[in-house]
Amino acid sequence: MANEKRVAYVTGGSRGIGEAIVLALAADGFHVVAVARNKEKLEGVVKAAAEKGGSVEAEAVDIADSAALTASIEKAIEKHGRMDVLVNNAGITRDGLFMRMEDKDWDDVLNTNLKSAFVSCRAATRTMIRAKWGRIINISSVAGMIGNAGQVNYAASKAGLIGMTKSIARELAGKQVTANCVAPGFITTDMTDVLPPQIKEKVLEIIPLRRFGETKDIAAMVAFLASDKAGYITGQVIAVDGGMTM
Repeated sequence: MANEKRVAYVTGGSRGIGEAIVLALAADGFHVVAVARNKEKLEGVVKAAAEKGGSVEAEAVDIADSAALTASIEKAIEKHGRMDVLVNNAGITRDGLFMRMEDKDWDDVLNTNLKSAFVSCRAATRTMIRAKWGRIINISSVAGMIGNAGQVNYAASKAGLIGMTKSIARELAGKQVTANCVAPGFITTDMTDVLPPQIKEKVLEIIPLRRFGETKDIAAMVAFLASDKAGYITGQVIAVDGGMTM
């Protein structure tokens, strides 16, 4: 029996930007399948959503495992009878100067950040096409737009997401399925909290708004793109970066 609520599938949903996206979509009335490797952290997100009346379920998956990711999406579709929104948010970094970068550091980042998004889009879109309604939202990065020293692999994966999303948008537009990228700038998370103060000060100098973003800033944009209000927006890259890339 199909879920009466629209269903959203969000990767990397256990912390940071992903957690904020899960909670925002749940607050907007979606049933959210939150995906990450750490089931314990996911359960914390489920509890936080439930306390506010939201509907979230946890699914522990290693998204770098294409077969496991495909099976997880197919299971969600079978369980709920629908898949309305797909948010590819999960990502990793393996930073280093490109001349010293090992093949494994390149492969791990491209597989997790880019290939997994391709796999999940492929698995989810047939259901969206049949329903003639769907939203694909891929979380890229300003690094994919302007590059970043020491992040050749990460920037390449995020730039690849942009090209992939634009191509998918063209293929699916006639089926009323949209595909867009959100490109966060410098967002305060536990990953950025550990950066030295001097690095943060240098970053602030290139942000016109002179402040770092918050996870809720990204979640708000994702929630808008997932809504009926965004039905005429597709193939776009929306930078949420305080003006860094304007």
